Amino acid sequence: MKIGVLALQGAFIEHVQILKKIGVEAVEVRLPEELIPLDGLIIPGGESTTISKLIYIYDFVGPLREFAEKKPLWGTCAGMIVMAGEIAGEIAGESPCLAVMDISVERNAFGRQVDSFEENLFIPELNHGSSEPFPAIFIRAPRLIEARNEARIMVRLKDGTAVGAVQKNLLVTAFHPELSKDDRFHRFFLNLAKAKF
Repeated sequence: MKIGVLALQGAFIEHVQILKKIGVEAVEVRLPEELIPLDGLIIPGGESTTISKLIYIYDFVGPLREFAEKKPLWGTCAGMIVMAGEIAGEIAGESPCLAVMDISVERNAFGRQVDSFEENLFIPELNHGSSEPFPAIFIRAPRLIEARNEARIMVRLKDGTAVGAVQKNLLVTAFHPELSKDDRFHRFFLNLAKAKF
């Protein structure tokens, strides 16, 4: 199993570290051709506008869309914005970057960096319904406004706000699982990589 982490900008090192800790070969991806041998790819948190610009500059758009058609792709925080089909409040005429997932998201929905927070979330799909809460860390996080068609919400805050979704082999989380010591989301993603779509 070989999992890549898009290493153009953002918190990619933390994903690499947690993947290595659970015994997975982790690869920092900086060029489109490095996608070819991968079993899955993570688009990390960071600055979504910067990551999107770099995706265009390094000609990743086509290769990433093709990758998402057959292999697992997971976007955390900014990565969720990059993968979304619709971004609420965008400047008129500005298109989403990859638009591979049938979700609508809102940037910085919880405020600025000083408004960062952590919330324990009960997520039945992790560990086959384990009752152990997942420590979700939110930093300038987006939120899911809507999941359509095959996309479905899998994670909500206690107030009902949607913050994670899955669509076949695609996964998004508004929070940063790589910043916690809990590796269950990374293991969940590995199970997506092992499944056949």
